[in-house]
Amino acid sequence: MAEAPQLPASREPRILVVGPSWVGDMVMAQSLFKTLKARQPGSRITVVAPAWSRPILERMDEVDEVASLEVGHGQFGLATRRHLARSLQGRFDHAIVLPRSWKSALVPFLARIPRRTGFTGEQRLWLLNDRRRLDKAVLDQTVKRFVALGLSAQEATRGDFPIPRPRLRLDTENLVERRVELGLSSRPAIGMMPGAEYGPAKQWPLAYFRELARSLVVEGFEVRVLGGPKDVEAGEVIADALPHTHNLCGRTRLADAVDLLGDCQQVVTNDSGLMHVAAAVGTRVQAIYGSSSPAYTPPLTENAEVHYLALDCSPCFQRTCPLGHTNCLNQLMPERILQAMLRS
Repeated sequence: MAEAPQLPASREPRILVVGPSWVGDMVMAQSLFKTLKARQPGSRITVVAPAWSRPILERMDEVDEVASLEVGHGQFGLATRRHLARSLQGRFDHAIVLPRSWKSALVPFLARIPRRTGFTGEQRLWLLNDRRRLDKAVLDQTVKRFVALGLSAQEATRGDFPIPRPRLRLDTENLVERRVELGLSSRPAIGMMPGAEYGPAKQWPLAYFRELARSLVVEGFEVRVLGGPKDVEAGEVIADALPHTHNLCGRTRLADAVDLLGDCQQVVTNDSGLMHVAAAVGTRVQAIYGSSSPAYTPPLTENAEVHYLALDCSPCFQRTCPLGHTNCLNQLMPERILQAMLRS
């Protein structure tokens, strides 16, 4: 392993973090930011991140600056990365690269940041000079891997370090405006998030969401279906002609979703980015797992109940069920979720 330059002892550290490209991962990255601030008081943290993630990062007290990287998901964008690196040059002592791709390590290298920390992989030997070996048995959760990069190599290998929980700020003025604009009622609210970017093997059946929504309305709740533009049709399947049920998919910004979720009593959600947002605003989470594992990407809150059947074929981590039946989700019935919610 290369010897990494040490930070100057005479000033507060300036840290650049190259953030992940998914909503849930960006929320979990706050555990790293909290760790850095606790261990290096007075440090300033700048996060290189896709422009869409700015509303999430702006709700984190630990983030001092966001450096937007205007590159589409999966694109290389060398000229864009060079331009950003030039704007960052000379400003930082330490860079931490969370993604494990080669291109994600380019900006800190091109910006000539003295110490560049990240996991070894994708031929990044000359881009990083504080390289860490990823022991998946020890660092068995995404959030542990993020936090480990903010620790010494010796501490990280033990795997028993504390994981601060993410916590996003709420904007009450924005919440009031959105509630009026969207025509929401004064009934206690339940959030439903039927989407999952990874694929259908992580998505509880829409018919089950609708059945649960109908039961919750009878119990006196308002149901808010939340998601992006891709989830509009799914939201309509759930909300169509159901009283007190609102399809808000594609009608809210990410910042609005943060506030609307914080206003819910509980949420019912697949393993998705919005699940992690709901956990980070303190709302009770009913988390449904199919092809993924609650041991690997759990909601980072004590205020959650996980619904996972743990079939012999689970978790397969596939986008679609390789056996063609998706029993890990189809056999998880709405009545089970309803009873869990009414007990909470």
